[in-house]
Amino acid sequence: MQAISADLTGHGGRLDEAARLYPRAETPWLDLSTGINPHAWNRATPLDVDLRALPERTALRALEATAARYFGVDPARIAAVPGSEIALRLLPALGLPPIASVGPSYATHGQIAAYSLESPAPLAGCALLLANPNNPDGRLIAPEALRQLADRQAAQAGWLVVDEAFADAVPGSSLLPHLGADDPVIVLRSFGKFFGLAGLRLGFVIAPEAILARLRHLLGDWPVSNHAIACGRAAYADRNWITTTLAGLPSRAARLDALLERNGLHATGACPLFRLVETPEAKALFGRLARAGILVRAFADRPNWLRFGLPADDAAFARLDRALHRG
Repeated sequence: MQAISADLTGHGGRLDEAARLYPRAETPWLDLSTGINPHAWNRATPLDVDLRALPERTALRALEATAARYFGVDPARIAAVPGSEIALRLLPALGLPPIASVGPSYATHGQIAAYSLESPAPLAGCALLLANPNNPDGRLIAPEALRQLADRQAAQAGWLVVDEAFADAVPGSSLLPHLGADDPVIVLRSFGKFFGLAGLRLGFVIAPEAILARLRHLLGDWPVSNHAIACGRAAYADRNWITTTLAGLPSRAARLDALLERNGLHATGACPLFRLVETPEAKALFGRLARAGILVRAFADRPNWLRFGLPADDAAFARLDRALHRG
């Protein structure tokens, strides 16, 4: 049985590596490895973006103000970044105490952390880092419980860092409405997951102003592109698209649940953009799907886990169903 390449277990979305490792796979590839919304935000008319000019500070602040309204926070507490991945990797440079990550979670959490925990619990003198909703298992912690955890961290000279990359897809899950301006809490948000435009590389950090000042110093005068500024401003203001998307995601997730269940796989998770399956046949199943040109997410440290993103349409659902049924 072919081993799963480490290049396919660190992150999702590496179709080039999958195609190299499985040269006889069916094509075109169906990528279900990322948890990115397959129905991306799009405008009926193209955005007017001047890529010849450097991004203007007024346009950047307008983007941050638009995102702040969407998140329900003060614009003074938000900074745009070129993806929440970059924000994670910069956390150790922001003057925080040592970082303790709560696993299992997004791979980068463990890479930047000095300590690791198996459950979210207060840890004195540390910046406790967790994802909510969690990736890859979809665990969801109520905002009220996170608020209590933040208070307990603050009482012990600690911080709380919450990676809310998938929170847009789960209304009511965000900690942001429960925070004050000076709470020792940092929240990371991703634009690309929910809006389906991961290649745009846009995210946001919501934090006390002193943290944002350090972050802006590290990123410089042009942290994001003109294209990212224009797309972010338009998408966050598109209430019709947001409302329609939020209404449709649960039914698509339920359809994926049913498809997996009838093929003997029980799916778990509270985030409708992806589902986690635990099975002793995970390695064999990953290989079978890859040979069928379907990439799902495998995990080096959890060999019994596979994560499935949402198929985009009827044809993609049918293709996944056929590939699973062949076993």
